[in-house]
Amino acid sequence: MHVIAHLSDTHIDSGPRSIERTRAVMDYLEDLPYDLDAVLVTGDIADHALPTEYEQARRLLTSRHPVVVSPGNHDERAAFRQHLLGQPASVAPVNVVHRAAGVVIALCDSSAPGKDEGCLEDETLAWLEDVLAETPDAVPVLVGFHHPPTLLHVPFVDGIRQFGAERLAALTGRHPNITAFLCGHAHTPAATTFAGRPLLVAPGVVSTLRLGWEHRAHAEDHVHLDQPPALAFHVLDDEGRLTTHYRFVTARSSGGTA
Repeated sequence: MHVIAHLSDTHIDSGPRSIERTRAVMDYLEDLPYDLDAVLVTGDIADHALPTEYEQARRLLTSRHPVVVSPGNHDERAAFRQHLLGQPASVAPVNVVHRAAGVVIALCDSSAPGKDEGCLEDETLAWLEDVLAETPDAVPVLVGFHHPPTLLHVPFVDGIRQFGAERLAALTGRHPNITAFLCGHAHTPAATTFAGRPLLVAPGVVSTLRLGWEHRAHAEDHVHLDQPPALAFHVLDDEGRLTTHYRFVTARSSGGTA
């Protein structure tokens, strides 16, 4: 059995709120009695893509568990690589594969530089094809990215989702061992399907999005700041069945912005 923690949208900035909430989640994971197969962080790690934000995030995300990160629309590739990953700066997509015993996790860069909406560039899709070609058919693959590639029926998010997703759907049809898609961006836990596979959305660490029927359409209070940070646990059993649990983490924080 594999257990994978999935968090997203930490939005680390210069204020204490995002730092305290991210630290609370990571402390919770560190205090678990068992080792996790991985901790995935699906984007919007920094709020303004500043070097100091990534350096703070690198300290916060240090863990005894393997940590795998990908960028979101608030991130900037060169700074992400240099100050979070400790790699040479580059504007190429940040695609990362994590191979554990019995499962492969492929995190794709869905960020589109200068835009809030996302897409998977041709380079990223080719990279994913290579990862899948190198993976035995019997080994399940979890594919992650920041932007959901389908409607979540939340207009604020749907307008800046991942576009051009028909290419990913076509790729998925050629690879039955893609078990599920994992993403963030929406700041709300959600579950739906894409290309016939589960699409599981992690809640936001820094804030929680109010759904359309929870507030008036033109109200500015579309973000909960008083809800505790949350994360997902994806459990992949020996029969290839995937189960997801969501957990809130108690944190003391106040003030700040989403």
